[in-house]
Amino acid sequence: MTESTLPAARPRKILTQIAPVAWEHPADRAALQTLRSVPGFDQVVKKVVGFFGERGIRLLFQANAVRVGPTQFPRMNALYSDVLTSLDWPERPELFVSQTPFVNAGAYGMDRPFIVINSGALNLLDDDEMRVLLGHELGHVMSGHALYHTILVLIVFVGMNFLPFLAGIVLAPVELALLEWYRKSELSSDRAGLLAAQDAMASMRMFLKMAGGGDTKQMDLNAFLQQAKEYEDSGGAIDRVFKILNTLPQSHPFNTLRAAELQRWIEGGHYDTVLRGEYTRRGPEAEQRPIDKDLDDAREHYMKEAKAVVDDVVDTAKRAAQAFSDAFKKK
Repeated sequence: MTESTLPAARPRKILTQIAPVAWEHPADRAALQTLRSVPGFDQVVKKVVGFFGERGIRLLFQANAVRVGPTQFPRMNALYSDVLTSLDWPERPELFVSQTPFVNAGAYGMDRPFIVINSGALNLLDDDEMRVLLGHELGHVMSGHALYHTILVLIVFVGMNFLPFLAGIVLAPVELALLEWYRKSELSSDRAGLLAAQDAMASMRMFLKMAGGGDTKQMDLNAFLQQAKEYEDSGGAIDRVFKILNTLPQSHPFNTLRAAELQRWIEGGHYDTVLRGEYTRRGPEAEQRPIDKDLDDAREHYMKEAKAVVDDVVDTAKRAAQAFSDAFKKK
């Protein structure tokens, strides 16, 4: 993106006082509840926060980045203002650009979360796609994800490199639980990015570019969504096992699956419902929202995943039994 002219304005609805529960994926909320119940998790959080402190964590991530403002990355600064306005968020978390070619971003911190955008995203994404990315990260902040994301990053990239082997084993369940929760939190924040930009095609293009990079003229969005469907639908029991093993160490769901999941949310009418103003507002109603419905929805989400695995195993067993029977008959 060039800095010579500010991005053109496009009418967007201001989602007045929107609460994060309006976009949070039930599996995200349920996974966070499960995470908090993992033995030793509270102690890990207290130890990490106590050791680094708010200032130490900010310095850890700020040390080699440029803070966005009216005179530094003014174009991104204007896009950020758009996003803050659309989601009606009165605070302005500090925004930084880090010199990193890998396209990514993150929300970090404790009491005062901040957002870091990798410089690779500036060259890859257009204005609307950047609004999606900024809205995604602001969604993490609004949902209170930044603290746990910071803990995850410190455990994975700092702790595992410096802690003794046995300490690493003790932290392994916490790390796996954090990764599972964070993958689900990404599904929530993808919805926040869509609501901030209010451009479904821009959201899908962002996934496409983050999966394949390069120029969208060389790629086809419909083919990408078909690819996502094929990934979800195809494969037998062994493929399911490989999918699970491939996913376990990942902090993000695969981009094809993120696109498919967001598409389902749109097709389910949830996006249009929010744009019509039918959403939970910030305040006591949102804070006291019972978790029961989320647990039921999350249970359904995980049951579908588990059922697919069981169905594959049963189908494989049936085919193996049939093959054995056919071979026996031939004899």
